[in-house]
Amino acid sequence: METSQPTKVTVQAVIQAPVEKVWRYWTEPDHITKWNQATEEWHAPRAENDLRVGGKFLTRMEAKDGSMGFDFGGVYDVVNRHEAIGYTMEDGRRVDIAFVDQGNETKVLETFDAESSNPVEFQQAGWQAILDNFKAYTEQN
Repeated sequence: METSQPTKVTVQAVIQAPVEKVWRYWTEPDHITKWNQATEEWHAPRAENDLRVGGKFLTRMEAKDGSMGFDFGGVYDVVNRHEAIGYTMEDGRRVDIAFVDQGNETKVLETFDAESSNPVEFQQAGWQAILDNFKAYTEQN
């Protein structure tokens, strides 16, 4: 029986803010709903986050025109305050996020297992767009 390892994809951004602020904006539901979308046509009307190993998170993603939506969620495997978050999505894929403290800026590296129904480049572009929204929101607020 052949098993294949999932393709790992990494997106990254350097946010002009200290790691404490970056961590707070990444993990608090009131902030998550402000930045967690890939395009202006989408939004995240609801977010829940139990930030602890074994805790669950869920973000509701919806098209603003009401045409479609889905829940994005998973369970935390790693929570190292101001350093790293790791989780397993509901479909079994893994995500690892590193927060690298660089003084007044923070590098965020997010590595995820690609799924098989969309091209890797499409997935990478979508995840990078969300990370870019996070960067813009965090730097402007």
